[in-house]
Amino acid sequence: MKRSLVLALCLALTTPLAVPQEAAPLRGYSADSSRAERDWEIKFRALPDPAAMRGYMQRLSARPHHVGSPYDRDNAEWLKARFQEWGLDARIETFDVLFPTPKERLLELIEPAHFTAKLEEPSLAEDPTSSQKDEQLPTYNAYSIDGDVTAPLVYVNYGVPDDYETLDRRGISVKGAIVIARYGGSWRGIKPKVAAEHGAVGCLIYSDPGDDGYHSGEVFPAGPYRPKDGVQRGSVMDMPIYPGDPLTPGVGATKDAKRLPLDQAPTLTKIPVMPISYADAQPLLAALQGPVAPPAWRGALPITYRLGPGPAKVHLKLKFNWDLKPIYDVVTRIPGAVYPDEWIIRGNHHDAWVNGAEDPISGAIALMEEARGLAALLKQGWKPKRTIVLCLWDGEEPGLLGSTEWAETHAEELRRKAAVYINSDSNGRGFLFMEGSHTLEKFINGVARDVEDPETKLTVWKRRQFAAESSPQDGAEARTRPDLRIGALGSGSDYTAFLDHLGVASLNLGFGGEDGGGIYHSIYDDFYWYTHFSDTTFVYGRALAQTCGTAVMRLADADLLPFDFDNFTDTMRRYVADVKRLAEEKRGQIVERNRQIDEGMFAALADPREKSVLPTKEPAPPFLNFAPLDNGIAALERTAGAFDKALTHADENGGAALARAALKDVNDRLVTLERVLLLGDGLPNRAWFKHQIYAPGLYTGYGVKTLPGARESIEQKQWKQADEQIARVGKVFENAGEAIQGITSALEQAVR
Repeated sequence: MKRSLVLALCLALTTPLAVPQEAAPLRGYSADSSRAERDWEIKFRALPDPAAMRGYMQRLSARPHHVGSPYDRDNAEWLKARFQEWGLDARIETFDVLFPTPKERLLELIEPAHFTAKLEEPSLAEDPTSSQKDEQLPTYNAYSIDGDVTAPLVYVNYGVPDDYETLDRRGISVKGAIVIARYGGSWRGIKPKVAAEHGAVGCLIYSDPGDDGYHSGEVFPAGPYRPKDGVQRGSVMDMPIYPGDPLTPGVGATKDAKRLPLDQAPTLTKIPVMPISYADAQPLLAALQGPVAPPAWRGALPITYRLGPGPAKVHLKLKFNWDLKPIYDVVTRIPGAVYPDEWIIRGNHHDAWVNGAEDPISGAIALMEEARGLAALLKQGWKPKRTIVLCLWDGEEPGLLGSTEWAETHAEELRRKAAVYINSDSNGRGFLFMEGSHTLEKFINGVARDVEDPETKLTVWKRRQFAAESSPQDGAEARTRPDLRIGALGSGSDYTAFLDHLGVASLNLGFGGEDGGGIYHSIYDDFYWYTHFSDTTFVYGRALAQTCGTAVMRLADADLLPFDFDNFTDTMRRYVADVKRLAEEKRGQIVERNRQIDEGMFAALADPREKSVLPTKEPAPPFLNFAPLDNGIAALERTAGAFDKALTHADENGGAALARAALKDVNDRLVTLERVLLLGDGLPNRAWFKHQIYAPGLYTGYGVKTLPGARESIEQKQWKQADEQIARVGKVFENAGEAIQGITSALEQAVR
């Protein structure tokens, strides 16, 4: 009897493993359509090939391929030919955009000693493509204005608004000076913008080894980090106003487009700006005197970091060719069999500052393998319900040019048809990073649970969960919440026009976190670096193709688009709490500062020669009316719950109602839901950005500001505007609630 009991227990324990339960139906699918979808997805995930991706990267990054270069066009033609070879309908769409390139560059220290900056990245014997000097763009910042200025130098740390407040408290002005800022802390274009607002006449941006060099590890070619002569090129266009071609805001840069005069383009810098290496920066910084920089301002150079101004005086001279250049977007369509006018769009860019193996080719090759895999499935009989649009954008690096001009050109059609945009950019080794619209949070968590991590053999979701669990901020929630939170999107890649301007629900995906890097936007971002220090076997390229391809298929094939409103509402509730907390903190700071002024705590800072150094009291801010936000959240909670009940009812009996229902009206409403989060007149002082939930910060550039109108008004102490923006966002929440209620009613009607 004992043996029989042991055998029975063993059978009871092993049977569930031997005969696994069938996976629950996918959200938006009936049981039957879910089984068919999973079968197709399994076939797809077996197709991406690391060896093929290695070959693509070697070809695409073989030569510099910036906007306007011969190899940029050659790559576009080659990409189109590959898609056509696989049996897909691929075309090139061309736009003419402003893309300045340098004619003159000079930077010299003229006092107290003379030093001329090299402004050049040397070739390395180990790195074959680093010697392609005739084809490489020189080190510069695109969309800096021309300028010839000589002025004292001032060190401004990262050059963000808080840094200037620190200088003000110390009585240091940058008016009439050239500032030197280190990369980091914000997007590079913010640094000359803030410097100009404070009266500076020029701006230098350098890569400090404490942020981006030997402080982190071995430098290239011995290791992955930035060498002393490495320079980060990049755009300094004022993209928080609008991205894309500076001369054609809001409309596509076609040949016959009406263009602004160059001197009226608001996104060009107001002062000349140049990037330099830390080898070129060190003599300039070492020549500064004045107060020693605060501890947080000190980098890793072997010098005493001082603020200035002077005695260091520098001469900066820049002159550019202000030409229009063609860009080449490669666009491929796979027609939908059931809902051809609902589009799932997948994008990555193909242009680079130089050879660009990591940025962007590591992401582009994943999209290529997705395309090849989908083409193979088509030949096996798979037919997506919705149209899939695969895009390899040009001109991303200078300012999201290709995606923005394409989106603006096709804006009316996209407003009607675009359901979701899925973006990637560069890719590396490590964890899956997920950002995007929170109506897609539950969906992308589901996709991540079905893709295997190539190193741990866990799912990429589980590996990310383990990482989140180790975080002091997120650990407890990661262990208990069914879904991992995804980040919100600001700007900095090609999703911007789709989400922020047109209101297309968007995702941005990529792997990273376990490969160090310091070759960003330099000549050393090439095939040699990538195959020695990043995803050397291209298995994470395969994982990205599997993740994005699965997401595209699952969205394209769903009976009902798998949007979710519970996670969205939960996230909006957190954003409202954040804004309330910000208002309280800002009020408390002002009250405390006024108290310190009353008690004379700033008197010691007073300079008898500069009375303005003493701060003055600020009026106490009014209490803001947050009722519109609270009412809006309540509306979302009610309608999200009602939609869940309707969906649960539709899912009964294996989703038989979904299988038989006519769902076009419901899906049409879901496609346009994100548009409800826009307002036509946009955000304060930047009408191009219409989304009221997500936007890049006016002074962060890439970094997101959630509920941006209200949040930035509070940060800038514009209290009347803050009340107005709070009311606007509250109305947007209520509109979203009404739209969800309409979707729910349509679903209930369809599945009766």
